[in-house]
This record gives sequence, C-alpha cells and structure tokens, in this order.
Amino acid sequence: MVDNYYERLCGYVEAIRKKTDFKPDIAVVLGSGLGGFVDSVDIKAVVCYSDLDGFPQCSAAGHEGEFVFGVIGGKKVVVMQGRIHYYEGLPMSEVVLPLRVMRLLGAETVVLTNAVGSLNKNYRPGSFITYSDHISSLVPSPMIGANIDELGTRFPDMSEVYSKKLRGIVHNAAAELGITVHEGVYIQTPGSQYETPAEVRLYRLWGADAVGMSTACEATAARHMGMNVCGIGCITNMGCGMESAELTHNEVLKTSGDSSENFKRLLQKIIADME
Repeated sequence: MVDNYYERLCGYVEAIRKKTDFKPDIAVVLGSGLGGFVDSVDIKAVVCYSDLDGFPQCSAAGHEGEFVFGVIGGKKVVVMQGRIHYYEGLPMSEVVLPLRVMRLLGAETVVLTNAVGSLNKNYRPGSFITYSDHISSLVPSPMIGANIDELGTRFPDMSEVYSKKLRGIVHNAAAELGITVHEGVYIQTPGSQYETPAEVRLYRLWGADAVGMSTACEATAARHMGMNVCGIGCITNMGCGMESAELTHNEVLKTSGDSSENFKRLLQKIIADME
C-alpha cells in the first residue's frame, strides 16, 4: 500500500510535468473564500484535479479544485486553489496528497491559508492571524501507517512547525501595509459541524486562539517532508457561544470575501519578501 501510494504521488508529478515543466519554489494553499488570490498570479499553467486520474476532488463550496502555476513578486509558485477536507470523507492520506505532490514538484516552502473562527476575544472578524503552533489531536495524523522513507523520517520533529522566520516576514509585511495580523495557536477539528459553545470553552482552556477544519494536518505533512511552513488565517467569525450570532458557511465566505483585498495585498508582500 505504501509503495502504491508513493507510486501514485510520482505518477501525478509525471502527469503534471507532461502539462507544464514549471518548477515552483513556493506552494500556496487557499482557504474557503480566498480563491480570488489567483488573480494576483502571473499564470503560466493551470492543471485541474479532474484531469489527474484518481486524484482527490474538492466538494466544499469556495474551492475550485486546480493547481495554478505562475509568478508572484518574482517568486515561482504553485497555488492550490481548492483543498481537500477530512470531513469530505477521504482518509487523511488523501487529504494531504495534493500537498505532497507540490513538494515533489519542487516547492520547499508552503503558505497555508484558511478561514477560521476566533477563540480569542481580542481577535476580531476581518483581521488575520499567523500561527505560532497548532493542536491537531482531534483529527487523525497524516503519519499513521507505514512510513514512506522517500518523503521523510518516521518520527519527524514538531518543535517548530510554523517557521519563526516566516512569521517575522508576515508581521513585517503587515506593519508596512497597515493590516492587523495577530499571532496564536490554531486547533483543527474534524468538522463539518461548527463547534459547540462547550467545545469552544474547552479549546480556549487548551490555549487555542483560532479554530478551523483544515491546515494542521497539512502543516504536519509538510514538516515531515522538510518544508518551511507559514500559516495564515482570515478570521471570519467569533467562536460559537462567544457572541449571539448563528454560524453559517455563507457568512464565512462573505467575511473572507470582504477581507480578500487585504489578504491579496498581504500574501503578495509576504511572498515577495521571502528569500
């Protein structure tokens, strides 16, 4: 099974390279409602997931399902416009498969973005958060099963999942642009239901500042493969029970859409400032 999985990864890399010889240095994963960022890319090639035989497909609203290859701020990037979520019913190995493919295509750094709920009363909707750490114990690890030595070590270190250097670049870019970016701990839940008020109180006691249904598993897989990881969330709502408003996915998409211009400016600047 492990050999077959790695063969699949290599097969997808080969299939993509038949469509484009573009080699990215930086991978970008776009969260719900943030797909419009691709308008900022000088696009060189687009490869749809549906063109890759057996490739996991997106079913969540706001996720297009394609790799966009191009240039931003002089940097060669591959943008994952549409991520796979664990709640869509696929095993975790499939959820992180697109990320692993991007690494094998050449990307050494990944910027993971998402739409998140705030668990910190001081972090308001419309602002952003960069992750200093995460809690992923509520979802299966992408490391479960026999290790694929070609990807990384059996027991990868997680003492600094999110690069301190990259967090510094985020904060410097935000200061130059006048955009509010907080820093804190992220927690991933399985979804697709939103958290209950009791769960929100628990996660806050655990030290989490933001909550969502993706990202931490991808960050774990990325570190396993030796990638430099930057995580940025667009805060779309307060956690359930922290305010009286009912949570809906349409509201999440609306808030992330309203913040999309600042998000694009921030992400463009971050990528341009990377070495």
